Amino acid sequence: MAYDPGTLEAALSAAVGSDLALIADLRRAFLESAERQIDLLARARCDANWTMAALRLKGLCASFGVNDMMKLADRAIEGAPGDPAIVRELRRSVAAIGVEAGS
Repeated sequence: MAYDPGTLEAALSAAVGSDLALIADLRRAFLESAERQIDLLARARCDANWTMAALRLKGLCASFGVNDMMKLADRAIEGAPGDPAIVRELRRSVAAIGVEAGS
């Protein structure tokens, strides 16, 4: 699933205008939060923890307009808890956002 850098950038610009420092801070906050939820998915040992981390990730992505990653979170919710393939895809997706942002 390809990452569309325009969705996150558009959401951040709509929220704060042209304040580049604030946009960078919000992008960093998004990336840190997404990485935290993906780490929780990777470490989940029960269905409830898996589902909670996936739901939080989906909500985070929805808040920032990162639709492609939100769809991956949906796949995690609907799929088998502990699926390493979806965790890898999510990690690639968040890494692509970080690379696109120059992080």
